Amino acid sequence: MEFIAATNNPGKMAEFRRILTRLGHTVQSQKEAGVALEPEETGETFSENAQIKARAICEATGKATIADDSGLCVDILDGAPGVYSARYCGHHGDDEANNDKLLQTLADVPEGQRAAQFVSCVCVCLPTQNAVRCAVFRGECPGRIAFERWGTNGFGYDPIFIPDEVGVPGTDKALPNEAGRTYAELSAGEKDAISHRGRAIALMETQLPGFLEDGTVLGMSAESIEMKNKA
Repeated sequence: MEFIAATNNPGKMAEFRRILTRLGHTVQSQKEAGVALEPEETGETFSENAQIKARAICEATGKATIADDSGLCVDILDGAPGVYSARYCGHHGDDEANNDKLLQTLADVPEGQRAAQFVSCVCVCLPTQNAVRCAVFRGECPGRIAFERWGTNGFGYDPIFIPDEVGVPGTDKALPNEAGRTYAELSAGEKDAISHRGRAIALMETQLPGFLEDGTVLGMSAESIEMKNKA
C-alpha cells in the first residue's frame, strides 16, 4: 500500500519508511508529495493529535495518509511531558533542551523511581467517496529514564530512555535489556522491533485488511480500539 506520512520530522520519517518498507508498503514524506501543511496540534491526547495531522493531509491530497503523535510519559511526573514532549522546554523541536530539562527535573530521583513509557498513536486515514475514514492504533514501550545521555542513534529523548527490552531485528521477538542500553544505543532493527511506533504500526498491520475492506477495526470504531489498548 502507498502512504503519505504526515510529518516534517526527519527522524520520525526515517522510522516510518524503515518499518513500513519492511512490511511491504511504500511511503512518501509530505515534502516528496508536495504538501507544505503544518496542522496545528490542538488535541489533548496522542490520538487526537495523530488524527488531526493524518486527516488534514489526507483531505489535502486525496491519498492514504499515516500520522503519528507520540511522546514520553514519566510516572513520577504524572505522565509528563506526554503530549507536550516536543515542546517540553518551552519551544518546539529542541531535542537538546528537552533532554536537559527532563534530566534536571529528575536529578534527585533515585533509580527505582524513574519508570517511564514511550507512547505512540498511529492514525491511518483513507479517502472515500463521501468522507475520510480514520483508525488509530496505540503502541507503548516501557522503560526508565537514564541519569545522563548515552548513544548517538535516533532522535528526541532516545539518548536518555532505557527500554526494558531490546528487539531482535526483523522479528517481533525481544530480549531483556540486561546491558541497560538506551534507545540511542540500539541499532535501527533492535529499536523498531520493540519501539512504541513499531508496535503501533504492527497493530495497524494486523487490522489493515478489514479496515481497507469495510472500515472495521476489530469490529470497533477507531476511538474504541484506542481505549481498549489503553486498558
